[in-house]
Amino acid sequence: MIVEIAASSVSFDLHDKKDVYGQLGVQEYVVVRTEDRAIDWFVLENGQYVKVEPDEEGIIESRVFPGLRLATTSLLAGDLARVLAELQKGLGSDEHKAFVQKLTDTVPRA
Repeated sequence: MIVEIAASSVSFDLHDKKDVYGQLGVQEYVVVRTEDRAIDWFVLENGQYVKVEPDEEGIIESRVFPGLRLATTSLLAGDLARVLAELQKGLGSDEHKAFVQKLTDTVPRA
């Protein structure tokens, strides 16, 4: 996953960079457009990026990092308490715990 914060580089981030990241197999690509006050979240499917839309509550959940939840509407509105609450909700989920355990199991022990 790559996250870009873009102001003047939006056209470059949403075209050239996105194409390169897709060719390299980056599974998720997120662009936070500061001037437009928008978030573009893409997931790689069959070699092409598909835009992910937030659910009815404004939440997007990562497919690559189980438990990573972004309250997009709240982030853009400056409601950081809700952004943090949603993130903590995801990090407390069984899916995230299983993901962390899987990562832990793959780390070589010294």
